[in-house]
Amino acid sequence: MHWEPSMSGSWFEAAFSALPDPRTGNAKRHELLEVLTIALTAAVCGAEHCSDFADFAVDREALFREFLELRNGVPSHDTFSRVFRLLDPSAFAMCFGRFVDELGAAGEGVVAIDGKTLRRSFDAAAGRSPLAVVSAFASATSTVIGQTGFRAADGDSEIVAARALLRCLDLTGQLVTADAIHCQSETAQTILDRGGDYLLRLKANRPALHEMVATYFADGQIRAALPTCATTDADHGRVETRRAFVTHDLAWLRGSRSACTEPVLLPGLACLGMIESTVTRGGKTTTTRHYHVASRQLTPEAYLAAARSHWSIENGLHWVLDMTFDEDRARNRKDNGPENLAILRKLALNVLKRARPKISIRRKRKRSGWSDDFARSVIGQMR
Repeated sequence: MHWEPSMSGSWFEAAFSALPDPRTGNAKRHELLEVLTIALTAAVCGAEHCSDFADFAVDREALFREFLELRNGVPSHDTFSRVFRLLDPSAFAMCFGRFVDELGAAGEGVVAIDGKTLRRSFDAAAGRSPLAVVSAFASATSTVIGQTGFRAADGDSEIVAARALLRCLDLTGQLVTADAIHCQSETAQTILDRGGDYLLRLKANRPALHEMVATYFADGQIRAALPTCATTDADHGRVETRRAFVTHDLAWLRGSRSACTEPVLLPGLACLGMIESTVTRGGKTTTTRHYHVASRQLTPEAYLAAARSHWSIENGLHWVLDMTFDEDRARNRKDNGPENLAILRKLALNVLKRARPKISIRRKRKRSGWSDDFARSVIGQMR
């Protein structure tokens, strides 16, 4: 395979060259940018952990010497492990953001916010709980545009981590979706401050508002007057019909009420929605209703599409990380290693998503490891 020198040149270098090197003394005998380049290339080609990175570097040393200096040879397992343990994950995440910006991968549309626990990242000896990460996922391009990590046992929470992530993103023109845990005034204001709009699930964690909205949409006469749309899916003997209703008239929420029943409205609230889902399977029919609040006056069609787009983060990110990158069984536990390697996996996933879109991620990783020419077509996205 012939790799262009630009692979480690302007774009990749511009994104990561400002990353502080936490190593000292002889530990810096391998250039940080070269270590990261090898690790990312190895991850794209199927490597899962630091031992794999080191083996890949040895097997492809001649390849890497085409565009890297490698003045002290290829890095060892200990070098890769040390780098990812010591790197500042916040600084690494900022470089991740610059990389995504250069990739032009965010697009416009829905940005889904959701958390995921790395189950094997606990460190029993150090008394550390598993690491959880909150990711921002651009549904239109199936691309991760940001990540931040937290450990619940350390007093952190998904709510606080999500706000920290949102403050790092340019959300101009984006519609941010999130589960009911994020239906918080401060989170909503953060999204608005970053130029976006929100569409947040509404559940009983906001009891007064949830009860009033549920009661409102339960009125058949009110629903009959509201704009609506419906979709039907049928698969494997399961038929599901989703009907969406929206209202932009919120005056009834702001009448004179007692302090105990007055709902605390989110800033910028402009739309309420309900999705009624009816599922028929095996002769049995069930109906559920889901409620959302939004700062954008959505049509029923846009509301239904955005609500369904939120779940793309499960299929397009979490499922792929577990099934293709084996993330749930990743056993790196020391220091900052779990969070930094989670960022590296998402970098690799973004590169793979960008290239050869008609081929699955699993096949692209395998073929990149087998074929130099195929790997070049994928890694070329980093130039």
